[in-house]
Amino acid sequence: MDRNSAIGLTLIAVLLLGYFYFFSPAPQPEAQKPVTIDSGVKATPDVIQQAVPPSDSAVVATYGDLSSTVKGVESTIQIETEDLKITLSNKGGVIKELELKNYKTYQQLPLKLITPASNAFNLNTNFQGKEIDLYGLFYQADQRKNGDTTEVTFSIKLDNGAALSQTYKIPPVGYEIGYQLRSSGFDQLLTGDNLTFQWTNVLRPVEKDLTDTREHTTISYYSAADGFDELSQRSKDQETEAFATPVKWVTIKEKFFLSSIIAKENFSGGEVETSMNESDSSVVKRANVKLFIPKNYLTSGKGNFRFYFGPNDYKKIGKVADDFGKNVYLGWPPVYWVNKFVIFPVFYFLTQYITNFGLIIIILVILLKLVLFPLSYKSYLSMAKMKVLKPQLDEIKERVGEDATKVQQEQMKLYSQVGVNPISGCIPVVLQMPILFAMFYLFPASIELRQEHFLWAEDLSTYDSIIMLPFTLPFLGSHISLFTLLMTISTLIYTWQNNQLSSVQGPMKSMSYIMPVIFLFVLNRFSAGLTFYYFVSNLVTFAQQAIIKRFVDEDRIKSIMEENKKKNAANGGGKKSKFMSKLEDAMKASEEARKKSGEERKKRKK
Repeated sequence: MDRNSAIGLTLIAVLLLGYFYFFSPAPQPEAQKPVTIDSGVKATPDVIQQAVPPSDSAVVATYGDLSSTVKGVESTIQIETEDLKITLSNKGGVIKELELKNYKTYQQLPLKLITPASNAFNLNTNFQGKEIDLYGLFYQADQRKNGDTTEVTFSIKLDNGAALSQTYKIPPVGYEIGYQLRSSGFDQLLTGDNLTFQWTNVLRPVEKDLTDTREHTTISYYSAADGFDELSQRSKDQETEAFATPVKWVTIKEKFFLSSIIAKENFSGGEVETSMNESDSSVVKRANVKLFIPKNYLTSGKGNFRFYFGPNDYKKIGKVADDFGKNVYLGWPPVYWVNKFVIFPVFYFLTQYITNFGLIIIILVILLKLVLFPLSYKSYLSMAKMKVLKPQLDEIKERVGEDATKVQQEQMKLYSQVGVNPISGCIPVVLQMPILFAMFYLFPASIELRQEHFLWAEDLSTYDSIIMLPFTLPFLGSHISLFTLLMTISTLIYTWQNNQLSSVQGPMKSMSYIMPVIFLFVLNRFSAGLTFYYFVSNLVTFAQQAIIKRFVDEDRIKSIMEENKKKNAANGGGKKSKFMSKLEDAMKASEEARKKSGEERKKRKK
């Protein structure tokens, strides 16, 4: 590792540590208050409680023509598809419970995205001059088959002939549920331009790492004006966003699962909010969604919506809605392009034929190393040249002394004479960085790794803890991940090998050993699949370098550089590359500026 590589890696480590430290909000000193929504439904830490029904006399006085729908006997409809178990209730005509059949919680319990204790739906409007919740009424239920799709319609019909219906269309496969709102004369009894859809969701832990889950839980949305956006994921404070322009969809996003409502047209506006009580380990976060549905949608045929309750899987969500696939974050360009067009296709291709994800990661490492082999060869060759030049570089330091500028000028002159580009070893490293960072986003976001066992790791999507500490350290946490530890040890060995080829001495050489230790702290809480990938990558690099070393003859490199030096001396110093010329010009300019500054200081002292 030469000086430029060490500086580059040092800056990367500083940036990562700065990001994790400075952009992680401070804990809240007090617990959040319960979130109350307009209809009287309250989200408490343990349960969502429904408002107490009014007395009979109050019902007639309050609801008028709707009084017959306020009280009734609740009945449910159970529907099971290949992927979902759904319970619909005639009270409100809402989804009362929804389970993902193909997934379990970390404790291997049924994974339910909707339960009565954690979710509340409201559809608020003004009926005959009084505020009501249409999801608080009792509906008549009708279930039928339309091809292979199950349709459930909940309807209300008043004495005056006005009617309101809600229809759910549930396909036999998949995670999308169609939803329609229709009115026949009912809308004429409503005042105001909009109905207000409200959804309160108290998110419960379903993964191993509560802190990591909280850092990946938020509300995302797609607005007509700004496209995809989301509330801050890492914030521990209350986050709120109001929509002044139409909204296409809103998603309550957990790390690996999504609960979404999508409009065929647009919601006319609304507001979303997340909050968290850090001391309450029974709740990840609380999410509140408020969306405005234009009243004319009920009669114009535009009241068509879809729910998506399912995995945050890049393969499944890309075609759900506009920019819906961005719920899986793949990094910034060019990392995003590398992940989307290179890494993800290869990764998913391997998953079709191999069920062991540890083996898939090993194969992925080997394939990428083969593709990057030419760059690795050039990098190693550059380090070998620097090793051959090391005695001459050391001689320059002894001869010139402590004048750093003069030392660099003499070294540049030597590089030019022997035909060596000092940064040629850095360029292959820089070109490989997008792939390195692509993995940084791939594995933590891959639901395929969730609850996949490999060796001692019980879940490759989270950390593998072999030692639990009695205290918590900054960045490191309260555990030691074995894959991260192995990655660190192998990186230290790799750094030591590179330093045998490098001409870097002093503090810069010592800094190269500090880098792996820094990443031990940074990556200790990350996916075991990620740190296993980096560990295997180091092992393959050792083998790769051993192979390359057999084809790199240092004596031949030395003889070629000596021959170049003689030729260049005969030609008056040889032709310099544009880069070397510009670099020397910059160094001369810097030296002149330094001398001028020194002269001015002397004049001021006089």
